[in-house]
Amino acid sequence: MRRTLAQAAAKATGQGLGPYQSAVVRIGFAATWLFFLLREFPNRHELYGPDGPWSWDLAERLIASNHAFTVLMWSDSALWFETVYALSLLASALLLLGWRTRATSVLFMVGVLSLQNRSVFMGDGGDNVIHLMAVYLVLTRCARVWSLDARRARLRGSASAGAAGPLLWAALGAVFVYGAASGRFGALWTAAFATLWAGTALWWLADRYEPEGERRATLDVLANLLHNAGMLVITAEVCLIYATAGWYKIQGSRWQDGTALYYPLRLDYFTPWPWLSELLAGSGAVVMLLTYGTVAVQVAFPFTLFNRRVKNVLLAVMMLEHAGIAVLLGLPFFSLAMIAADAVFLPTGFLVWAGARVAAVRVFRRREAVVAAAAEPAVAPAPAGR
Repeated sequence: MRRTLAQAAAKATGQGLGPYQSAVVRIGFAATWLFFLLREFPNRHELYGPDGPWSWDLAERLIASNHAFTVLMWSDSALWFETVYALSLLASALLLLGWRTRATSVLFMVGVLSLQNRSVFMGDGGDNVIHLMAVYLVLTRCARVWSLDARRARLRGSASAGAAGPLLWAALGAVFVYGAASGRFGALWTAAFATLWAGTALWWLADRYEPEGERRATLDVLANLLHNAGMLVITAEVCLIYATAGWYKIQGSRWQDGTALYYPLRLDYFTPWPWLSELLAGSGAVVMLLTYGTVAVQVAFPFTLFNRRVKNVLLAVMMLEHAGIAVLLGLPFFSLAMIAADAVFLPTGFLVWAGARVAAVRVFRRREAVVAAAAEPAVAPAPAGR
């Protein structure tokens, strides 16, 4: 027993578990939020800005009571709103690429919380998942593979090399000092941001001046513990989402009689492809199978984690189900958010294989481009006219 506990402790502190899974989760949620912000760019003022139905006064009163975090309430000027929206877009793109991920994950979280907490009635289930995962990603070391940080560490020996990191954290520190001094952050967020900033400063100092020393090793242990705790919370959150969704569905009479999916297929708002919705809704057997199958998969999934093969099969089924929701019901961002959350359970072997295939395709195309350029005949310059 003691040996087992010692091995578990050594594994939890000696390495950050799930590097490929955390990278996929990072890429998935950053891409989902980025695409959503880009699609809604023409409607941004109505969704989160000064032209929305949830007015500044209503938002101010709500935030004063629930103490939600949003930097949009620092000013009601249009310039400030555009700045926050643009920074949210930039942070999403940088997190997707994995550039200076410790800083960009914090910026990503600030952007998500600021926009969503400004207009609390504009989101759906997918937005709630992004809201939670934006916080959890800050805890993880999600850029050890498939990121510009990993590439920098491979080429230069350290992911924190270069002056961009310190300059970025200096700018973030100045914003933090302003927010804390003006009382805009509140005690909880002030403590959270102070811990993040101080921890990153210690990490940078140890990585730069004592990369092989005892202090760096201690920071590695703490970072691994924090990462593994974050990954555990993400997996538990996904299981909780499916378990609660499935058990609540069981209590609904429409889910019990197998007709629940018939009704959204008949609503104009959820029928981007009317002919396809009509085709499915016209078959009672298909509607019943999809209804009961949805409930069965959601209720059973948390219990399948004890059997890897069954878990992988149900995971593929759930991802296909979310893809179907995106196509049939016109909810692409909800589906993308759930697929990104499901990715935490993808097997490492599959992710390594997929990454190798993508890398092989890139190398092949690069070689084709080089060969094509070398095969082009040289064109002699035309003689100058007299």
